[in-house]
Amino acid sequence: MAASQKQQRNSQYYVGEVKSLLRDGYGLYVYPNSFFRYEGQWKLGKKHGHGKLVMKDGSYYEGEFVNGEIEGNGLRYWACSVGNTYSGQFNSGELHGYGVMQYGTGERFEGEFSFGLREGHGFLVDKEGQIYEGSFHKNKKHGEGQMTYRNGDQYEGDWILDQRQGHGVMHFADGSIYEGQWRNNLFNGQGTMIHCSGVIYEGLWTSGQPAGGASKIVIEGGDMLEVFQRSPFTLEVQLQNEEEEIIT
Repeated sequence: MAASQKQQRNSQYYVGEVKSLLRDGYGLYVYPNSFFRYEGQWKLGKKHGHGKLVMKDGSYYEGEFVNGEIEGNGLRYWACSVGNTYSGQFNSGELHGYGVMQYGTGERFEGEFSFGLREGHGFLVDKEGQIYEGSFHKNKKHGEGQMTYRNGDQYEGDWILDQRQGHGVMHFADGSIYEGQWRNNLFNGQGTMIHCSGVIYEGLWTSGQPAGGASKIVIEGGDMLEVFQRSPFTLEVQLQNEEEEIIT
């Protein structure tokens, strides 16, 4: 049996198809507090099929429902969070599975979610235009991934909770290359720096600095050196540490 019926109690009402006194088929339902409004398909009194759930502040979900729950593929829009929009898979109302989140701040994430958090493989463009592709855990860069920074630097390697940590390679925009161990975003451990000037340092690093190695290159001799194109020349240099001790 199908009929058109309107039930009104304060602000609550339903307009649509019913079967055996239950909402069944297509219909519009306004909840008692008037904060939610649902229009779409029903089955045995529950939202089931395709529909749109709208909130009073302008936020909404449009997509698939199963037995009253947001389940399957859909689009979610948050009016109160500068207009974040998510399109993808849902499980029990949570972002879960593969989807695309466009943030009102300009960030964009495409990849895997687990109950509302970025989890697994993904592609993130932040509000500054920097690009990360790799593994995530609880919303943070975690595991293997590569990052292209705004200044042109490129990093590929290990991450722990949004920080470069483990083994990685950084190609700097000026042509310098560092390959080795990282900790808390700094060179730390065994590593090799090939500087764009041609200077190479291979050894231990501590908090971004060579461990006990040279930190200065001093050109010996005070005379002016004349350099001509395509003519070789020789420099005598000393390597010194911060205490100006000569390092071999």
